[in-house]
Amino acid sequence: MAVGNSPATEWRAIQNLEELVASTVRPWTELPTNTVEEFHRDGVVVLRQAFTEWVEPLRVGLQRNLENPERFAFPCESISEDESGRFFDSYCNWQLIPEYLRFVLSSPAAAIAAQLMRSDTAQFFHDHAFSKEQGTSKATPWHHDLPYSCVEGKQTASIYVALDSIPVETGVRFLKGSHRGGMTYRPRNFASGTEYDSADNSLASVPEIDDDGKNIFVEPLKPGDALCFDFRTLHGTTSSPIEKRRRAFSTRWLGDDVRYLERQGETSPPLNDLGLRSGDAMRPDLFPVLWPLSHK
Repeated sequence: MAVGNSPATEWRAIQNLEELVASTVRPWTELPTNTVEEFHRDGVVVLRQAFTEWVEPLRVGLQRNLENPERFAFPCESISEDESGRFFDSYCNWQLIPEYLRFVLSSPAAAIAAQLMRSDTAQFFHDHAFSKEQGTSKATPWHHDLPYSCVEGKQTASIYVALDSIPVETGVRFLKGSHRGGMTYRPRNFASGTEYDSADNSLASVPEIDDDGKNIFVEPLKPGDALCFDFRTLHGTTSSPIEKRRRAFSTRWLGDDVRYLERQGETSPPLNDLGLRSGDAMRPDLFPVLWPLSHK
């Protein structure tokens, strides 16, 4: 498989999606007020043991993804032939991998996302699975997720569920408060660290960031812990070698103010055939509104 983001199969696999969504029940998990306040102040918060019961099913689903990547959508290898280890990620497989589908439709993620975003609704955008194998020393460059995607808005949330223990040394680092800076930065390729091609001159280059600066948020994680962060929050990892396998499963959520945006360059995942114009609401037949349960 080529290094980089490559489409492999059609991700829209479920024909009766709206019926399936209507037939499932998603639990409510009440978040403390200070947790929501921290999310809005810092752009990131950790929820301890929020998804413990989902760890093993998601590991099973991720193993399907790893063993047969070409059977699934948008597999990506970010380690070149002259580098050691393996850094694999893959997007938009929730309709193709049953364990992912169950998590999206039946976990408390939708209710958690709605509260964090202070949104009346939580619309599911896509999944993103990660695996860094033992011996990998590939850094993830500092970036934020919003300019990679075909959406724009302030009410967004990623819920990154740890499937293995992750020590501070190899954990994801966040620059607290960076979601409030008003800047949008050029996306960067995880494999090469170079910037994506874009005709959008409003995008700036990511500034130099001290991995251990005073405004850095990084926490050790246990399986079932979740990092929740705004799409605009800058984050990355260091090149510290992975001593034990590090797997995670992330879901991306959209709130009331999010709209489609036609980017002037490459996006990841490359969802370029949605039949939408900039300013349109995201299609609920492709990106289901999963909270509240009674949404029509």
